[in-house]
Amino acid sequence: MTGRTALVFSGQGSQRAGMGRAWRETASWAVVDRIGWAAGRDVAGLLLDADQDTLARTDNAQLSTFTLEMVVLAELGDAGRSGVAACAGHSLGEFSALVAAGVLTVDDAAVLVATRGAAMLAATEARPGTMGVVVGAGPDAVGGLVDRMREQGAEVWVANLNGPGQVVVSGTADGIAAVERDAPTLGGKMIRIPVGGAFHSPLMAPAVEPLSAAFDRVTPRPATVPVVANVDGEPHGADTDWATLAALQVVSPVRWECTVRTLAALGCERIVEIGPGKTLTGMVKRILPELDAVAVSTPQALAELLAGRSG
Repeated sequence: MTGRTALVFSGQGSQRAGMGRAWRETASWAVVDRIGWAAGRDVAGLLLDADQDTLARTDNAQLSTFTLEMVVLAELGDAGRSGVAACAGHSLGEFSALVAAGVLTVDDAAVLVATRGAAMLAATEARPGTMGVVVGAGPDAVGGLVDRMREQGAEVWVANLNGPGQVVVSGTADGIAAVERDAPTLGGKMIRIPVGGAFHSPLMAPAVEPLSAAFDRVTPRPATVPVVANVDGEPHGADTDWATLAALQVVSPVRWECTVRTLAALGCERIVEIGPGKTLTGMVKRILPELDAVAVSTPQALAELLAGRSG
C-alpha cells in the first residue's frame, strides 16, 4: 500500500451469512481454528453455515465479525501493512485494531471478544433495549433532546456519533419511541435499528465487570502505531490503560466522526476498512470526502488493494 494508511475495523451489525466462504481456501483460514480454540466456540460454523438470525445474536455477531477481520488481517501480511500509520475500530472493531497495532495477541483478543459478547447478551436479556439512528439533525440538537427526555424520566442516551447528520441513540423501548416522536422537531427523523440491546449506554453496565475481569488476565503490549479510541477520539500509544478504555466503551458513545478526523490529522491519506461490508467506508466518505477510503471484505478486494488498483 502506498501513502500513510489507517486500518479501520467494522463492528457488530456488519456480519452476514456465509461471509467466511470466500476466505476458506486462503492460507490465513488457519486463524479461525486458533480463535475457536481460544474462545471455546465453533467459529468456523458461524462464518460458513450460520444463518442471519443466528448471526444477529450479540455474542455470535461479535465473535464472527472479529474472526473474519483476523483472517483478512493475517492475509494482508506484514508487507501489506508496511504503510500503516494508525488503527481504529468501531465498537467491537476496536479489539481488532488493538491486534493490528500489536497491543493484543489474537488469542487474548478472542477471549476478550467472546467474554464481551456474552456479557452484553446477558445485559440485554436482563434489561431489554433498542436503538435508532436520527438523521437530518446535528449531535448537539440530538444530545439536547435526549438530555431533556432523561430529565423527564426517560432512559435514552446518545450511543454513536457516526458522522454529519447521523446520530445513533440507545435506550429502552419507551425512550427510543419518545425520540422517534420528537425527532421531527429538530428537523430530522429516526430510523429504528433492529437490535435487542441498548448498546453503548448505561444499560450495558452489567457487562463491564466480566470484561474487566477478563482484561485482568491479559498483558497488553505497547502499540506499534497509535490506536484512536472510541471513547475520546484521541490517539493512544505505548502507556495506555486499554482495560479502562474498553470498559468505558461499553457504556459510552462511539465518537466515530472524531475518530476519522483524528486519523486524518495524523497524516493518514487512505482509510482501509477490514471486515464484512462497507459501512465504515461510507461513513468516512461522508465525514471527509477527500480521503481515499476502500473496503476489503473479499480476497479479490484484498488483491486489488495490494496491487494498488483500489480506491
